[in-house]
Formats: sequence, C-alpha cells, structure tokens
Amino acid sequence: MSRLTLRLPETLHRQLKTLAKREQTSLNQYIVYALTRQAAEAYTVHEFPEGAVAQQRAAFSALLQNLEQASSDQVKKVMAQREQTAPERGLSPKIIKRLRRRLAGQERIATERKGEAQAHP
Repeated sequence: MSRLTLRLPETLHRQLKTLAKREQTSLNQYIVYALTRQAAEAYTVHEFPEGAVAQQRAAFSALLQNLEQASSDQVKKVMAQREQTAPERGLSPKIIKRLRRRLAGQERIATERKGEAQAHP
C-alpha cells in the first residue's frame, strides 16, 4: 500500500472525521472509501432519461434533413458550431488527413454539380 500526505482545510478535516465516526470506521478508511467511490463514479455510465434521448434523436434527424438541402457554406457553418472532441483511439493523424481530403473532394464534386445544374436548368 502507498502512503499519501494531504493538507486539508480544518473544516473539511472535521467534517470527514464526523462522517467517519458516523460510519463507525477510521478516518483513513473513510477517506479511502470516499476516494474509491468518486473514482468509480468517473467511470460509471449514466442512463439518459428517455425524453432527453428522444429529443436528441429528433434534433439529429432535423439536422440531417436540413443538411441534405443545405449549401456547402451552410454545412461549414453547422460543422464549425459542433462540439469538438478528441479523435477515437484508432484514428491516426494519417487516417484523419485522408478523411479530410475525401470530404473536401466530395464538397468539390457537390459544388461542380450545383454549377452544372445552374448552367443547364
């Protein structure tokens, strides 16, 4: 077992002592229990309420429908507003670069088709 020295505010120390006494355990055991519980909570998957899930699905469906009819400028605007997340573990910088090139190519094709459609109504 490892040892850790903590500096706690006096009020927190008193509160932890009181809670440990209430649980009829040592302060050390109570702190280990509290830290273990907090660490486990960080890895716990929480279920979303069904209403929130339905609302998110509806918003996603509406977004997809709007994107089908959107110009590339509108798509860029929506993409700029999205939540930024770290790439998944298996996505190397090389794969991300290839995906970005592919998306840029699709955007170029869509722009060309739009231009052709406008030229030949």
